[in-house]
Amino acid sequence: MNLSQYTLLITGIDGFIGLRTAELAIAQGMKVRGLQSSLENDKKVQNLGIEVITGSINDTTIAQKACQGVDIVLHTDQIAEEAGSLEHFRKINVEGSVNIAQAAKNIGVKTFVHLSSVMVYGFNYPNGVTESGPLSHENNPYCQTQIEAEAALLKLNNPPDFGIVIIRSGDVYGPGSIPWVVKPILMMRQKLFAYANDGKGVINHLYIDNLINAIFLAIEKETYGEIFNITDGQETSWKEYFTHLAAVEGLPAPFSLPKDEMKLFLQMRVQGQKLFRKKVDILPESVDFMTRPYAYSIEKAKKLLNYQPIIDLEEGIKITHQWLQKTDIQSLIR
Repeated sequence: MNLSQYTLLITGIDGFIGLRTAELAIAQGMKVRGLQSSLENDKKVQNLGIEVITGSINDTTIAQKACQGVDIVLHTDQIAEEAGSLEHFRKINVEGSVNIAQAAKNIGVKTFVHLSSVMVYGFNYPNGVTESGPLSHENNPYCQTQIEAEAALLKLNNPPDFGIVIIRSGDVYGPGSIPWVVKPILMMRQKLFAYANDGKGVINHLYIDNLINAIFLAIEKETYGEIFNITDGQETSWKEYFTHLAAVEGLPAPFSLPKDEMKLFLQMRVQGQKLFRKKVDILPESVDFMTRPYAYSIEKAKKLLNYQPIIDLEEGIKITHQWLQKTDIQSLIR
């Protein structure tokens, strides 16, 4: 499949992943359309010179309008917040995903790529876990609704007329990444960032361009009905990643706290935020996520997609540093 011949709709076009995908798709000669829920005009999106539709993926009329004349849909729009009700997450992550996919199927779109997450495996999973699982929702609304969305979307898979591909991405970093670059750097600047248990365990990092390369490969090879784990394939410790990130910014290395102490501190912080009716930004459960001991297997992607990470951690951090030098990252926190 020659991608330059096709039109791509990206939901969540104004997000970190959506925006970079649009840039790389245009560079390949693809026609791109965007769908965003925010009414705010993103200058970076405007600079791409593409058609952008504003509205909710839950709105059937908007979904149909966005999918009209499109060959491929990349669905990145989702709620990935730290906290919230299950109903809040389910409305977008499950119901919205099914709505946009059903609209695409009805109109005649050929390919629908859903960006899921390795969070479907929860926090405690076997070493080298494959796409067959086991899955675990961990009583976490994000984990649970990603599992539900995958199952619901795969029911719509009907190749060759309409094909669904699921991409379970690792911890996506790079220029614009809020959880793995912006927030840690801002906290490091205030000497507030710490990792648990001396940073042991594995961060399954994934440079943004490596993710998009995998997405394009899955589209080109028409791997309909398949699910793929995508990471950089490196077993990097949390300590190594965050120490490297701090070093390129000329910041002191983060300090370490025992896991239980960190969770207790965050529990007290959450109680304080709720007391003063502030938005909860970090849950105690995030410590469990950031002490995951194992890497995910990407052997399936290597075998079926011929996927090979192009940008390693050293180069990825270097590119990210160059972006940080010219960006007011405080303005990116909403």
